[in-house]
Amino acid sequence: MTKPPSNLKLALIRLRSLGDCVLTTPAIQLARSSGFAREIAVVVETPFRDLFLHHPDVSQVLEPSVSALRRFQPDLVVNLHGGPRSAWLTLASSAPRRAGFAHFRFPFLYHTRIPRAQQILGVEGKVHTAEHIASALFYLGVPKQPVPRAKLVAARTQRSRPYAVIHPLAATPDKTWPAANFLALARQLDLETVFLGAPTDDLEPFAEFERCQGPLADALSLLSGASLFVGNDSGPAHVAAAFGVPVVVLFGPSDEVIWAPWRTESRVLKHPDIKRIPLDAVLEAVHSLGARA
Repeated sequence: MTKPPSNLKLALIRLRSLGDCVLTTPAIQLARSSGFAREIAVVVETPFRDLFLHHPDVSQVLEPSVSALRRFQPDLVVNLHGGPRSAWLTLASSAPRRAGFAHFRFPFLYHTRIPRAQQILGVEGKVHTAEHIASALFYLGVPKQPVPRAKLVAARTQRSRPYAVIHPLAATPDKTWPAANFLALARQLDLETVFLGAPTDDLEPFAEFERCQGPLADALSLLSGASLFVGNDSGPAHVAAAFGVPVVVLFGPSDEVIWAPWRTESRVLKHPDIKRIPLDAVLEAVHSLGARA
């Protein structure tokens, strides 16, 4: 049996998507702690680089360019993104080894075609996204082991009182609980409450509460010190979970098995029509986490 590779310079391509980026960090921890990689670079677009910039297991955060990848001189490039741009970067990297999931487009680009997570993990049915990503590293030589919580680093916001963060937005209307419900929830919390959004989001409906709409680094700082997170199934929920914050996440059509909060105390409420999740059920979930409502 061939000894698994170790002490590699590893480049991971994960261009975007907040939740996917966060859930890549368990695999990064495993690759570094096991000795599989001595240096790890993450190729990611600028809006998401703060997720990896101060991570203790990440040696470099690279812009998604061929020149940046080639300067790093990786021994192995793993495409975790799957689109045509990431495939091109993988091919053009000049790395002696290239790997990607076998179901990705352009499979002929890869020296190693990684099978589906179920085959690697020896399980049937759905697996969580964190397990799916980590399974790629297991297949490549990282010893199989439990997949840890995601890890992020941020300068914690200094506040005198415990506070809750509510993220009332989502990518599509069918994933978004009504704004009026989030407002009613906030009014019943016995915590200072901050509504979180991106700089381009409309948080005017929540103007009676504090709002945070700064850059990603500000959101990381805010979420790192929260006592409670409540929101739709979206990237900030995974950020909160990475900091070990108790979270309540509302799901509509998304699959909660694949996208539930990973390894933090949590409550998931789901209905195919997310608007039909009752306020009382959310309040009960908050109360069950020990938060005051």
